[in-house]
Amino acid sequence: MSFTAETIVTWQAPPIRFGPGATREVGFEVSAMGLKSVLLVTDPYVSQTGLPKQIASLIEACGIAVDMFDSAEIEPSDHGCAEAARITARMKADGYVAVGGGSCIDTAKVLNLLHSYPGSDLSRYLNRPVGAGEPVPGPLKPLVAVPTTSGTGSECTSMVALEITAQRVKTGIADRRLQPSLAIVDPLNTMTMPPAVTAATGYDVLCHACESYTARPFDRRPRYSTPAQRPIYIGANPISDLWAERALELLGRYFRRAVLNGSDVEARTGMSQAALYAGMGFGNAGTHIPHSCAYPIAGRVRDYVPDGYPISHALVPHGQAVVVTAPAAFSFTYLADPGRHHRAAELLGSPADGGADALPEAIRSIVRDTGGPLTLSGLGYTREDIPALIEGTLKQQRLLECCPRPVTEADLDRVFRDSMGN
Repeated sequence: MSFTAETIVTWQAPPIRFGPGATREVGFEVSAMGLKSVLLVTDPYVSQTGLPKQIASLIEACGIAVDMFDSAEIEPSDHGCAEAARITARMKADGYVAVGGGSCIDTAKVLNLLHSYPGSDLSRYLNRPVGAGEPVPGPLKPLVAVPTTSGTGSECTSMVALEITAQRVKTGIADRRLQPSLAIVDPLNTMTMPPAVTAATGYDVLCHACESYTARPFDRRPRYSTPAQRPIYIGANPISDLWAERALELLGRYFRRAVLNGSDVEARTGMSQAALYAGMGFGNAGTHIPHSCAYPIAGRVRDYVPDGYPISHALVPHGQAVVVTAPAAFSFTYLADPGRHHRAAELLGSPADGGADALPEAIRSIVRDTGGPLTLSGLGYTREDIPALIEGTLKQQRLLECCPRPVTEADLDRVFRDSMGN
């Protein structure tokens, strides 16, 4: 039989250890991989909690040598990762352990790539048109991801997100070889997140679930001529839908609670599940307009400094950059499948009978209740910035192809104007 449309669903996810106290098993898991030495990657703020040292001790107790790099950037950049690779080049390791949020896990993925293939120019692997979009040339070393936030889902995905300093835009590297070898998801590791960080990382989960659930379905794409041409982001499919729906339900039940009371173990566990499930959903189905817009929003920040983050320089946390355009984006995608938009709103705990505004209002309600930014102007942007934001968004073709409707420059102009709020 011959088909003109795609018929094959692909699915990737690493082995997972989930639950309160799962961190205690990290030494056993690293030893079971046959590793003799690891490079533990974290950031200065997570390092101050003492968790990375505890994990290093658990690994060393199994006879495995540990070197530590504790200077990963919040929202990593190409320059920062290249410098980190230079600093850690002397730390010869059999594998990697990432302890922290998505920034730490993504930094570890990049270090694994650059150390495995020294001399490589990172731009070779960046998604087109920002980079050359070349595949990772061969196998990488084992990587164990231990997330301390409930957000990116990077512990189970095959991509990284990086700020490209010279172009003032973010983009990614997508390759199945980047997927961690194991994810150890322990909700107790998220207990020290401040409310603002809990909220910002949760917005990323929210958009991962909504975008993957409403993405262009896998069987509404032309059939790929070879398996090698099939992307990691294949579109909404029966497997990713299950994970996205469960993530949305958990978000509706636990997100506000986790922000209000960081000591609520049940809420923290629910949000860790939501992040993991949404990661497994979007890591295969993909994201679309909100994430495409988020990359230039983050890359072109001028003077916005987020509350609750231990930094003094301008930065838009990824979750905030994503959520500010989400209501306008889902108003635009509504016509592609009203039923899915209604269902997503319902799973979030909002009325499903609000028409095109059902899902946007569900998102706005969550952001209002958790103290997040509702508008682009709140991040310091004005209407004069829109052309540059559109230009940066149009560079995210890998994501825009996942949108259930064709997206034009005029459509993006409307999304940004509707998100400006002034």
